[in-house]
Amino acid sequence: MPVALYNLKANENRVSPANPKLGDARNAYRRDLARLIHTPCFRRLQGKAQLFPSDENDFFRNRLTHSLEVAQIATGIALNLNASEACLKDMPINVDLVHFAALAHDLGHPPFGHDGERALDSLMRENGGFEGNAQTLRILTRLEKKEPDTRNVVDEAGNDIRTGLNLTYRSLASILKYDDVIPWTRTGSTAVRKGYYATEAPLVASIKAAVAPGSQEVKFKTLECSIMDLADDIAYSTYDLEDAFKSGFLSPISMAAASDDTKRRIASVVNKKMKEEYSAEIYEAEQLTPEGLDRIILSTFDALFQPSEEFAKVIATNTKSPDELSYMASAEIMAASELLREDGGMRSDFTSKLVYAFMSSIMLQWDKKQPVLSSVQLSIGTFQTIEVLKRFAYESLIMSNRFKMVDRRGKEIIERIFHALCEEGGESVLPEDVRRVFLASTNRAWRLRSICDFIASMTDRYCAEFYSRLTGNMAPTIYKPL
Repeated sequence: MPVALYNLKANENRVSPANPKLGDARNAYRRDLARLIHTPCFRRLQGKAQLFPSDENDFFRNRLTHSLEVAQIATGIALNLNASEACLKDMPINVDLVHFAALAHDLGHPPFGHDGERALDSLMRENGGFEGNAQTLRILTRLEKKEPDTRNVVDEAGNDIRTGLNLTYRSLASILKYDDVIPWTRTGSTAVRKGYYATEAPLVASIKAAVAPGSQEVKFKTLECSIMDLADDIAYSTYDLEDAFKSGFLSPISMAAASDDTKRRIASVVNKKMKEEYSAEIYEAEQLTPEGLDRIILSTFDALFQPSEEFAKVIATNTKSPDELSYMASAEIMAASELLREDGGMRSDFTSKLVYAFMSSIMLQWDKKQPVLSSVQLSIGTFQTIEVLKRFAYESLIMSNRFKMVDRRGKEIIERIFHALCEEGGESVLPEDVRRVFLASTNRAWRLRSICDFIASMTDRYCAEFYSRLTGNMAPTIYKPL
């Protein structure tokens, strides 16, 4: 008898039993989804930038709209797999779970994005670190509030007894992207460590025991989490690219004309990730070269680089000199590239076709022994295309002087707030509920964690405003170029 994808009794366990509601027809996972949607942490995503802050242009995505797009792609993937895979005929993927994972995946992002993440991690290196995915789990299981407030934060032994939204173990498993405990103290590399906090390690052990018992020898990542992760990559590679086009930071022609050094650097990054996610045989046979990267750009924007009918006639008549033909070709390609940036309908059609093509290249890796730990994977060509597009968007934005300014100011603002709150009496400016947690904490490390939790919860604008009120200095509008 095949092993079931879901064990309802174990998967739907919660830290604290949830009282059934009379006449409630929802399953446990839809209840979890509702609990998430109505939380402040979910609403705050609208105030956290994806690439650009919303006050610069009402077109750009924020973390909330990004999460909605990831959710649409992820649920589409799940529905497609349910309809096409024989092994899912009698035990389909729960779309509510996939929807939950996608909506929740970015909850832990602090103000100022990955730069804010690095700043908080540096401040917390000797006290458990900071990482966005770990913070997501902490928000859902500690910080958010669902059950009636008993005023008790810790028990007599000093253990944190908050239950957050009190979600099912299977829902919590769907957002565990990295199966590693972040060390309490770290030396050496300054890179952010992916994983979950040591404070949540006992809870993660309970989640694993309920969702995939006997899985200690393999990396724990559920099928729903794998779908969410892949949908996130698809959203990054298409919608972030669209935002980069709209902002003028990037265009198809600038991608094609990128320096050899840039193309080699991007190919190297893609190969490194490919080595982590694919077999050694595929990695050796499919390593990306700058020439292969050019082919990806050409195939992605093929229509832009095709001569128009009028230009094709000019070429056919052979009445122009090579210099004239080169001039005409350059002008035509540049105009087409700019049109993709300026024409909303053309951009929408372009991204829609890309998303559909990427979603059509997904393969299910079924685990017969542990179906819950099955995964999804892209064909190698689609994987390389997605990673190239993601990396171009990253390089065009993060390496710009405008975003370097954001890096510096965001880091300074977070550091100043953190140090001010750590000073004697600094907790007096904290909101009442945060101050209560701070005072209930039994040691300095836990108090620092409560300060870190508070800063991480802030939207970009509120963080800058809090800095201004705290220091008496006006925080400049940090996103504007000089």
